[in-house]
Amino acid sequence: MRKLEFSGQNQCQLLHNGEEYFPQLIKAIDDAQVEIFLETYIFAHDVSAQAVQEALGRAAERGVQVQVIIDWIGCGEQSCNRLQTQLSESGVACRVFNPWFKRGWARTHRKLVVIDEKIGFVGGINIVDDYHAENDAMLKMSNPRWDFAVQVQGPLIAQMHAEVQAQWQRLGHLKLLSRLLLTRRLRQSAVASKHETGLAAFVVRDNFRNRGTIQQAYLKALGSAKTLAYFANPYFAPGRKLRLALISAARRGVDVRLLLGVGDFHLQDAVAQTYYPNLLANGIKIYEYRKSKLHAKVAVIDDDWATVGSSNFDGLSLFVNQEANIVIKDEHFAAHLKTLLQQGIEEAEAVEGNALQHQNFVRKIINRVAHWIYRLILHVASGGQYH
Repeated sequence: MRKLEFSGQNQCQLLHNGEEYFPQLIKAIDDAQVEIFLETYIFAHDVSAQAVQEALGRAAERGVQVQVIIDWIGCGEQSCNRLQTQLSESGVACRVFNPWFKRGWARTHRKLVVIDEKIGFVGGINIVDDYHAENDAMLKMSNPRWDFAVQVQGPLIAQMHAEVQAQWQRLGHLKLLSRLLLTRRLRQSAVASKHETGLAAFVVRDNFRNRGTIQQAYLKALGSAKTLAYFANPYFAPGRKLRLALISAARRGVDVRLLLGVGDFHLQDAVAQTYYPNLLANGIKIYEYRKSKLHAKVAVIDDDWATVGSSNFDGLSLFVNQEANIVIKDEHFAAHLKTLLQQGIEEAEAVEGNALQHQNFVRKIINRVAHWIYRLILHVASGGQYH
């Protein structure tokens, strides 16, 4: 596992929803001169996605080398074929991650863009319109999806570039020795310089080199939390270590709040509810966001620690997904994200312990069965490593 190391002098701008993200992304693409790497789980077929696709085509026409990675599960086979054809016609190279499960269950859930090794984007926002439902192409949402990304400039770009470039190479025709050498190079690519301002770290999980890196970043920050720890996540099924860290922080007097997305997958909602009673009993506040689809994977701890990325709080992310987060130590950035989290909490519904205690017998049985099915699926998917 690679050690989490921070580099300084980075400029990190928080972007809330596609409304802020896509204009910045398209501007950066239009300013590109040499190369563009874009990796995403979903590349939809809607107004926002079309705008990005057209910008990539314009860049390719200028002679910029444009390379796009999409996930076979996230996009779907037909969309992958359509997008590859359309991008190829405009001079953009496109590779599909793990078609037909040729690499087992793995999937790339990362949302990464690096342009000219000067500017990058990382977070949870797919190439999909804020009002376009990800799991139903015909469904338009009444309120925008709630999500975040970060625009990055500075020394951290070198590490982000190394990761997305390596992903592109792995999806090509690399021989075994070349793959091993590539893995070794990535192990040595962490930035070690430390400065007083602009501290940020790029954290990846690829289920080979860095299975626990993102979780360790959370655990370390929670272990030293003194005042508050706010989290937002759509898929909540935390492992034992993270649950204990949340409970330990709350018992120390830390204001621990969980803003959770619900309504997308009923099985996932049922699994999440099985964790509620113990967390509530230990002083953790839980809020369910129902205004729209909450897709954010973010956290703020104390006054100067924040993270934005693609990693969910569930075993599927830990054992199947390839993920990417950015951790930022900056009071201004943390305060901005904290304000938006507080707004989300105000719009959400607080989960009351009394309501859970009075759940009917059938609902309790459904939740327990859902949790058993979830654990069985993860046990199979992880080859018996999930406990």
